[in-house]
Amino acid sequence: MTLRLRSLAPMLQSGDLQRTIDWYESVLGFRCIGREDAWCRLERDGVMLMFMRNDHMGEPHATATQYIYVDDLPALWDAIKDRVTAEWGPEEMRYGMMEFAIKDPDGYLLSFGEELEKDDKPY
Repeated sequence: MTLRLRSLAPMLQSGDLQRTIDWYESVLGFRCIGREDAWCRLERDGVMLMFMRNDHMGEPHATATQYIYVDDLPALWDAIKDRVTAEWGPEEMRYGMMEFAIKDPDGYLLSFGEELEKDDKPY
């Protein structure tokens, strides 16, 4: 029998679970598919994010970027650009991706990327 890893779902600290749920639903189109007092699970198109509220851990913080691959980066940017501030992009990266990044209400960096066609790569 071969062991198979099935998925990855980051578990992030939230300062306010309802604010987090509302933002991810209204801005990025996620759905809350599980909720308890201090925990929630959000999903969209197979992408999962979980959030928890643990006061003993202090304020939310992360040193990692949550990188999400998308099929149509310009369409996503057009849908949300009036409700967010870009940390960078949208721009073509030298490694063959079109990307932009935003921060959620707790300051987590969310980077969205779409692979450029081979002929479009700048290198």
